[in-house]
Amino acid sequence: MTFSPSRRSALLSTLSIAVVAALGVTGCAKQPGSTPESAAGAAPGVAEVPQFVTVEGPHFKLKGETYRFVGANMWYAAYLGADTAFGDRERLHKELDDLKALGVTNLRILASSELSPLKNSLDPAFRTKENGNYNAELLTGLDYLLVELAKRDMKGVLYLTNFWEWSGGMMAHLDYVTGEYINNGDPAHPWPAFAKHAAQFYSNEQALALYHDYVRFLVSRTNSITGKAYADDPTIMAWQLSNEPRQGGDEDDSAKNQPAYLKWISDTAKLIRSIDKNHLVSLGHEGTMGAVGNAQYVLDAHADIDYLTGHIWPQNWSWVDGKDLPGTFDAGAVKTQAYIDQHIALATQLNKPLVFEEFGFPRDDGQYEPGTPTVWKDKFYAMIYKAVEEAVKTGGPVAGSNFWAWGGAGRALNADYHMKRGETAYMGDPPHEPQGWYSVFNTDTSTQALIKAHALKISSVR
Repeated sequence: MTFSPSRRSALLSTLSIAVVAALGVTGCAKQPGSTPESAAGAAPGVAEVPQFVTVEGPHFKLKGETYRFVGANMWYAAYLGADTAFGDRERLHKELDDLKALGVTNLRILASSELSPLKNSLDPAFRTKENGNYNAELLTGLDYLLVELAKRDMKGVLYLTNFWEWSGGMMAHLDYVTGEYINNGDPAHPWPAFAKHAAQFYSNEQALALYHDYVRFLVSRTNSITGKAYADDPTIMAWQLSNEPRQGGDEDDSAKNQPAYLKWISDTAKLIRSIDKNHLVSLGHEGTMGAVGNAQYVLDAHADIDYLTGHIWPQNWSWVDGKDLPGTFDAGAVKTQAYIDQHIALATQLNKPLVFEEFGFPRDDGQYEPGTPTVWKDKFYAMIYKAVEEAVKTGGPVAGSNFWAWGGAGRALNADYHMKRGETAYMGDPPHEPQGWYSVFNTDTSTQALIKAHALKISSVR
């Protein structure tokens, strides 16, 4: 997901720090959804310039200006930051530099993973079944990543678990306390069995306690490299409760789980804000496609959340056929535009910003290799970016977007394009998907040109 503050951001940040030091001003905590007040003790008539992204009605604010961005998903960034055999700091530097050159100023990043027996699950992971057994090497990788983002005036959205199995997620938490799990896509448990089982997480007190212990630990963390508390680090834009949390697998299941689901959201948001009063809290929600088509569920889920998110997956949702993109693209585009319009209306109703923080499209003819055509992918990206640009020009609630996902220099190691457990050739496509399906490679020049052009347009809006 992509966000872009002013090009002057780094200079302003430096000047602001100097002014604050000279005046003896300390940072002032933000109340959720509000712009921080001037710090206590500031000289009369001298207001502190806020360093954190805040919310004012349907817009983000940063340093008193409207904050918009162009972003990317790079779930594996903390993994690259680890100074271990499974990390690659040299590659991390190159990937961040390449993204910065495109105008990408925000990354959505996996900040939690759970080691589990689930098929295609990440290994290593941030935590194991034993409570408090957190991976120090991965956590240092996250520390290092935040340092490198700050050097490039980039911000991160950190998500704290996953509804899906590829990083362990909610299903792993349930496995830890019940010894039971379901693999997504298991022929013995056809859809929606996985989603119905995973949604038990919201009402399992033991699983929730494990999750909240990790949330408490991470939000309270002090960066081992800088000595700065995460809560005081403006490089973090938002804590995100989960990636794509759904309240159930079908309508009956969702209705039954709704009270527990809303309580999980409210309780977790409250926990985060009790520790960290500077950062925004987001949900990581898909939108109505993640809420059995019920717009009211989306509205209810964001009552205690600072901004809305939307994810757009035309092939996954059968809006297009990956083997017949020329014949199905137009119909999929109509549904995509309707989805965009619907969620702009929902954000307007709530008077909160909206980020299209995931959108992905396949390469032509179901191909995965770098260098293969991206004609239809580019058409889709152009459509999303045009919608964002139009919304921004009219002052609407759309604040940015994050494409899924940056694959950069990553390359598939196996002939079947699937990542094997423990492999470290990280790409934008997580372990349960073919490597190259949705990734933007460093050789995809036409797609990168679209991203860069969009970033220039967004940065020019005042």
